[in-house]
Amino acid sequence: MRLRVEFTTEPFDLEEAPAHALVAREVVEGAALDAVDVGPFGNTAEGGADAVLTAVDAVLRRTLAAGATRISLQVNVVGEGEG
Repeated sequence: MRLRVEFTTEPFDLEEAPAHALVAREVVEGAALDAVDVGPFGNTAEGGADAVLTAVDAVLRRTLAAGATRISLQVNVVGEGEG
């Protein structure tokens, strides 16, 4: 099974990326994912179910530890295959 996760971390800072946003970027860019798109107001990553779920766990834990006060996420099944 393939999954796509879309998420944002808050609070936002329009002047510079907050620590929790930098941590989120580090997690998804370092994960075993097939596609990653990091943006100023949202992030998207796609891959096998195990890789996505592992990355989601790390994003939640590490961004909260880095000061995130809210994390919004959505996970969608996008196809079948190895997970």
